[in-house]
Amino acid sequence: MPIYAYKCDACGHAKDVLQKMSDAPLADCPVCGAPKFNKQLTAPGFQLKGTGWYATDFKGGGTAAPAVPAAADAVASPAPAVSTAGDATSSSTPSSSAGACAASCACH
Repeated sequence: MPIYAYKCDACGHAKDVLQKMSDAPLADCPVCGAPKFNKQLTAPGFQLKGTGWYATDFKGGGTAAPAVPAAADAVASPAPAVSTAGDATSSSTPSSSAGACAASCACH
């Protein structure tokens, strides 16, 4: 059952009341008896946290990106520079990344 916050406009008395959603709202102030006991607009008292369905399905606005393992980022390396001049003397050969590219590339 939700808790509703009430405040009297006549005397300023405030009270939180546990009520069913189908119950009629209170009208009379329990302190002064004036018919000015009104519901107040309050923030909800819960938060959705963790890695459950909210965080994975709805938190990002409905566009969930597939998870990419962190190891996949470490494997990718920049391609070595290859000369377009056509002669073998002007091509650059990377010395530290000899095993980083495939055997069918232009640098091997």
